Parts: sequence; C-alpha cells; structure tokens
Amino acid sequence: MKSVTIVSEDKVGLLADISYILGKAKVNIESISVDVVAGKAIITLTIGNPAKAKDVLERNGYTVAESNVLVIKLADKPGELSRITNMLAGDHVNIQNVHMLSRDGKNTVLAIVVDKPKKASKMLEDHLVNKPD
Repeated sequence: MKSVTIVSEDKVGLLADISYILGKAKVNIESISVDVVAGKAIITLTIGNPAKAKDVLERNGYTVAESNVLVIKLADKPGELSRITNMLAGDHVNIQNVHMLSRDGKNTVLAIVVDKPKKASKMLEDHLVNKPD
C-alpha cells in the first residue's frame, strides 16, 4: 500500500480543493491525516491509485511525496504500540508517520511509514495486514 503526502501553505479551502481534484479524477481516499504545523498543512492520504493521485495533484500545482505504508494489526491493549515502536527503534528503523485506521476494542489497525520498509516488514511480519510494495 502506498500513501501520498502533500505539504502546502495552510489556507482556507485547501482540503476542499485537494478532495475536489481527487474526486473529479475518480481517485478514492482510503484514509486521511491532516496536521498544521507553523503555517504548513501536512496532508497524508492512503489511496488505492497513488500514481494517479500524485500525477493529478502535481498537475494542479501541489508538491507530492509518495511512501510505502505498512499496515499492521495489534491487540488493542495498553503497551502494544510501545512494544512495536521500541522493537523498531532498537533495530534502527525510524518511524516517519503513523496513523490509526481502525480500532474495535479487540484490535487496532495502524498505517506506518518507516525509513526501512523491507527491514520493518520482516520484523513485523506476524502483524502485517498487507504485503509491502
């Protein structure tokens, strides 16, 4: 699975513009995370067709970065995130982005972007929901 990240000056209507562009191109957003830091909007989208999304957004003036995403399922209990993040850190895998996709009381599903996806996928193979690209 892949995600695309857009970093742009924050402005009223930014997300409306991005979602309109993608909708018009028939690109479906599977998950979204938006943060504003120091006047910059950081929008991370998990999309079924990231190449098309990147192309259409760039043609509309946005700067877009594409990343591999690991989707993992953990038991929904205290300490599970700490266990996984410490395991990755202990093996020098840097986590660049995390967002929760779902939580049902039994399991939590997370999307994680790391600097070493192949290494992380081997470490987390018992938790992987998707096969890395």
